[in-house]
Amino acid sequence: ETLDLTDPAVFRDLSKPIGVVNERHARDVKEKYESFEDPTGTVDKFHYGTHYSNAAGVMHYLIRTEPFTTLHIQLAGGHPADGPWGGDIRFDCSDRQFHSVPAAWQARMENPVDVKELIPEFFYFPEFLENQNGFDLGCLQLSNEKVGDVMLPRWALSREDFIYQHRKALESEYVSAHLHEWIDLIFGYKQRGPAAVEALNVFYYCTYEGAVDLDAIADETQRKALEGIISNFGQTPCQL
Repeated sequence: ETLDLTDPAVFRDLSKPIGVVNERHARDVKEKYESFEDPTGTVDKFHYGTHYSNAAGVMHYLIRTEPFTTLHIQLAGGHPADGPWGGDIRFDCSDRQFHSVPAAWQARMENPVDVKELIPEFFYFPEFLENQNGFDLGCLQLSNEKVGDVMLPRWALSREDFIYQHRKALESEYVSAHLHEWIDLIFGYKQRGPAAVEALNVFYYCTYEGAVDLDAIADETQRKALEGIISNFGQTPCQL
């Protein structure tokens, strides 16, 4: 019920992509990479079919905060109440929503497809954890518990304390000593090439800068489809 930021065991291994912090997942994604073969020769081998940073992931975390609430409703196939369609407010299934910090971490450890990284709001914006606008986010299937404010870890005294502890963790001795390893994965030499393969850090080819020349695609339908993938799937940052 307390958070000891001097204990290295409370931190994730920053030298590994979030998708393989669980050792069992590491074996699975390595096997997937080695066995993958695209018969058309278009798609390169990859470890992950999803990305750590994309529009849907941001909407997932910020579902309680406008304009991301409206964007989430549109993504789920609905329309905002004040829209020209008269309103069709439709949220995603409650169990898939961001309703609990402990549950989100457990999902990250158990689901190899879920590779979302944290968004900056986890370090400065406690309001995103509160359902201030009273949105009807439904109920969880097993417990029938209504989804409202985000459930916090037991060590967090409040939303403000949760954000404060995150900032303390970011400035801790452990993170200061290991943050460069995470930077290598996201921005540095482990982002691409043999080092990325060895680090189990290769994502779907469309996410990389320069991987697709949209101007060279004559078929408009194909070009729009690729634009949609790039826009929604996520993009790997420019390599430093």
